Amino acid sequence: MKYFSTRGHAARSEFCDILLDGLAPDGGLYLPESVPSIHRAELDAWRHLPYADLAFEILSKFITDIPADDLRSICARTYTADVFRHARTGDDSARIAPLRWLEAGKLGLLALSNGPTLAFKDMAMQLLGHLFEYVLEKRGETINILGATSGDTGSAAEYAMRGKSRVKVFMLSPHGKMSTFQRAQMYSLADENIFNIAVTGMFDDAQDIVKAVSNDAAFKARHCIGAVNSINWARVAAQIVYYFHGYFAATSDNAQQVAFCVPTGNFGNIFAGHVARSMGLPIERLILVTNENDVLDEFFRTGVYRPRKTSETHVTSSPSMDISKASNFERFVFDLVGRDPATVAGLWKEIDAGGAFDLSRTPFSSRLAEFGFVSGKSTHSDRLATIREVDSRYGVMIDPHTADAMKVAWQHVADLPADVPLLVLETAQAAKFAETLREALGRDPEIPADLQGLEALPQRVEVMSPDVETVKGFIAARG
Repeated sequence: MKYFSTRGHAARSEFCDILLDGLAPDGGLYLPESVPSIHRAELDAWRHLPYADLAFEILSKFITDIPADDLRSICARTYTADVFRHARTGDDSARIAPLRWLEAGKLGLLALSNGPTLAFKDMAMQLLGHLFEYVLEKRGETINILGATSGDTGSAAEYAMRGKSRVKVFMLSPHGKMSTFQRAQMYSLADENIFNIAVTGMFDDAQDIVKAVSNDAAFKARHCIGAVNSINWARVAAQIVYYFHGYFAATSDNAQQVAFCVPTGNFGNIFAGHVARSMGLPIERLILVTNENDVLDEFFRTGVYRPRKTSETHVTSSPSMDISKASNFERFVFDLVGRDPATVAGLWKEIDAGGAFDLSRTPFSSRLAEFGFVSGKSTHSDRLATIREVDSRYGVMIDPHTADAMKVAWQHVADLPADVPLLVLETAQAAKFAETLREALGRDPEIPADLQGLEALPQRVEVMSPDVETVKGFIAARG
C-alpha cells in the first residue's frame, strides 16, 4: 500500500515513512492510494474476533511494509484488558470497547474511553506508541514529536510515549482552556522525554504552530520532527477498527446496517467512520456533532466551509471540541471532490489565506448525501440537560462531549429505519470533567483508584506566546 498527499505531492511513500513524517512536503495530508474493499466473506470471518485480532486484520490492509507477524504482535501488546483497564461494563473479552445498550437494539453507547487517560484517543495512541518504537528501533533513529491538543490528544500521546528512549514529545495546549483533570494528566508527568507547552491562545493557534513547524522542511529534517495529531494517518487507521467492532457488537448478521453519532473536533474520529463505510462496512448514517464551535455543522448544512479566527472560537464546557480549523476535514474534501489534488490545493489556498469556500452550487454537493452524513450541534445548556436526562433515564453518567452527541442522537434516532441501531461514540469518561458534571448533577463523578489525587501532584509546563519561532527555539534547545 502506497500513500500520497491530498495536495498532489508526486512522491509515493510506504506506511513507515508517513508514520514518522506527519504532514506531506506540500502541506497536504497523507492518504492511501486506494481504499481496500471488504467483502461479505471477510466480515463473516471477522465477526467474532477478539479486538486485537480484528485490529490486525484491518490494519494489515493499510500497513504492508511491516511483516505480518510483527504487526500481529504489536496489536496483541496494544489491545489488552490490562491496558484498557478502566472499563465499567463487560467481561475481559469485551473490555477494550464494550457496547452498552441504553435502549435495547436501538440506541447504544460504544465505550472507547477505557484506556490509561480515560479518552478515546488511547485507542489509537497506544498503538502509535508501539509503532513508533518498532520503526525507530529498526532504523536506529530518534524522533521529536510535536503535537497540539485541545484536551485529550496530549495526555494520550504522552502516556503512550513516556519513557521511550528514542522519542521526545513536545505537546502544545491552550493555556487555561482545558479541564483541571486534563491539565493534571499532562502536566504532572515527570518523564524526561515529555515537554508541555501552554500557549496563550486557543487550540487552533497551537495547531497552526504544529503545521508551520512541519512545513519548515529544513527545521523538520534537522530536528527529526514527527506528529501524533490526527494529521498522522496511523491515528485514523487505528480508529477505523472500532467502527467494525461496534458494528459486530450491535448487529446479528452482516446484512444489517448501523448508524454512528460522533462528537467532532478535528474530524479525525468521524473520518475513520467514513473510511470504514468506504471499505464496505454497512453504515447507514454518520451523524456529526459539534458544540458551539459549529464550523463543520455549518458546512454539512450549507456547503460553506468557513474556519473561524481565534477571536471567534468559543471556550466551552466540551473543550476537546473547541476547534474551528478541523485538520482532517481536508481528507474528506479530497474524497468529496473526486480525489482531485489540484482542486483540494486550490480550496486550501483560500483557507490558508484566511478565506472560505462554498461547494453548495457545485457538482460535489450532491455527494454529501451519498456519503451518509448529517449533522447537528449542542450548547452548554443542551449538554447539562442531556447529562441530567441520561443519568435519570438510564442511570449512566456521561462526559460533556458524549452529551453533545447524545443530544443530537435523540434528534435523529426516530428518522432511522426500525432495524438500524444507533451507536453514540463515548469519547471520554466523566471523571475528566468534574466541574461540568458537578454543575449538571450536583455531585462529582467517580475517579478510578489509580488516578485519584492526580490534580494534587506537582506540574511541569512552560507558558509561552503562540509564536512559531519561540516554539522552534524551545525544541532546538531540548530536542
